Amino acid sequence: MEGLRTSVYASLVRYLEEKEFIRWQPFDAAFDTSATLDDLDEDKMREFILLARAKREFPLPENTSPIKLLTHLSLMDEKGRIANSAILLFGRRPQKFFITSEVKCVQFYGDVVEKPMPAYQICRGTVFEMIDQATAFVMSRIDNWTGTRSEGDTASVPTDFELPSDAVREAIVNAVCHRDYTSNGSVQVMLFRNRLEVWNPGQLPYGLTVSKLFEPHKSLPTNPLLADPMFWTGYIEKVGTGTEDIVNLCKAKGLKTPEYHQEEDFRVVIWRKGVPAVIQSDPEAIQSDPELIENVFNIIKTNHKVSRKELATMLNTSERQVRKAIDVLKGTRIKRKGGDSGEWEIIAKS
Repeated sequence: MEGLRTSVYASLVRYLEEKEFIRWQPFDAAFDTSATLDDLDEDKMREFILLARAKREFPLPENTSPIKLLTHLSLMDEKGRIANSAILLFGRRPQKFFITSEVKCVQFYGDVVEKPMPAYQICRGTVFEMIDQATAFVMSRIDNWTGTRSEGDTASVPTDFELPSDAVREAIVNAVCHRDYTSNGSVQVMLFRNRLEVWNPGQLPYGLTVSKLFEPHKSLPTNPLLADPMFWTGYIEKVGTGTEDIVNLCKAKGLKTPEYHQEEDFRVVIWRKGVPAVIQSDPEAIQSDPELIENVFNIIKTNHKVSRKELATMLNTSERQVRKAIDVLKGTRIKRKGGDSGEWEIIAKS
């Protein structure tokens, strides 16, 4: 009787596995969709091979077929089924299959989450594309010192970002690579006035604690089949140095030691150096020159129906510069009545 019970149990488990009602594999190795080769982008696979060969001497030649590449990376089984990670790596539209695999980027004026938000972007695409988009979002919105050619050792103009770009990228890479893709949450990149926070749904692997992230530790990827191609392209290492690198890069920059937090989600905090001189997209921080602001104000005083385009023509400048000047004046010296078809009104001084 005991043997029969064991056989029935084993048969039931096999059936449930075959029908994928239960999962024994990590998310990235599972076959949760009906995706086919047509849902993958052959150009993206070709680009992967070129980059992987240049970065890590990837063994397959440039003309490798998609099937051979996917098989080599264990992203396709003998039945021709496409693994989840293949969609995230090479999919034409990965979010069609995994809606929450996107990265949400947002910038705040202050040190807390509150409106208005000067910049908000949802990054979609493959894991490589999302990482590049999210990194660019941060780096384009922090202070960047720009010198002159005479100050550099090469013909290019020297620059120095407020935050180490490699640390920002590493934090985002870790979030995208090691997140829990079964969660309904998304990776969030939040740029505050005093810090950068990168959140990802999921928990640290068993045996890895927050304190161990500040020292050398084993590499325990949550999504090993996703991590392997990211290693070949140079996006990650496989020796568990990423979190320690973030700490060392920030310290070398003279910044406060980054923080790691494990709560419902995992969170990385990278501190900025004081309050930045400029918050990108803040109309009061990126001001036009004071003379232009006064010229705009004086014209509006005499012509309440003047348009931005007309102002730009009259002042021999761009509409973008006029818009910046108007944004500075709005609420303190002028206000708009009647929307786009309305007119300007001068705010009386109290």
